[in-house]
Amino acid sequence: MNERMKQRPFLALWSLAVVASVAAFVVHLGLRGKIVDLGYKLGRARAEQGRLREVKRVLSLEAASYETPQRVEMVARTLLGMTPPPPERVVPVRWVVKIQDEQAQEGAAPDPAATAADPAAPAPGGSP
Repeated sequence: MNERMKQRPFLALWSLAVVASVAAFVVHLGLRGKIVDLGYKLGRARAEQGRLREVKRVLSLEAASYETPQRVEMVARTLLGMTPPPPERVVPVRWVVKIQDEQAQEGAAPDPAATAADPAAPAPGGSP
C-alpha cells in the first residue's frame, strides 16, 4: 500500500503534465493557423496595394493628358460643339483695362457697354 500511495502523486503530476503539454500544443496550432491566415491576408493586401498603385499611376497620367491644350480643344470642339469666336467677338483685354483705368482716374464708373462696343477702335487718349 505504501508503494501505491507514492505512485498516486506521480500519476497525478504526470497526467497534469500531459494535459498541459496537449493544451500548449493545441494553443500553438491555433496560433500557427492564425499566423498563416494573417500571412495570406497580408499577401492579398499587398497585391491589392500594388494594383491600386498601378491604377493611381495610370489615372494620374490620364489626368495629365486631359490638361494639355490639344485635349481641351478636342473636347471643346467634339463634345461641347464649340468653335473659335469670329474676330468681331474678340475683345482684347489690354484695351478694356486701359479704358477702365482711364475712367477710374477721371472718377467715372467704367462703362462695360462702351468698352465692348467697338474692340477695333483705339483706346481713348492713345494707342493700344
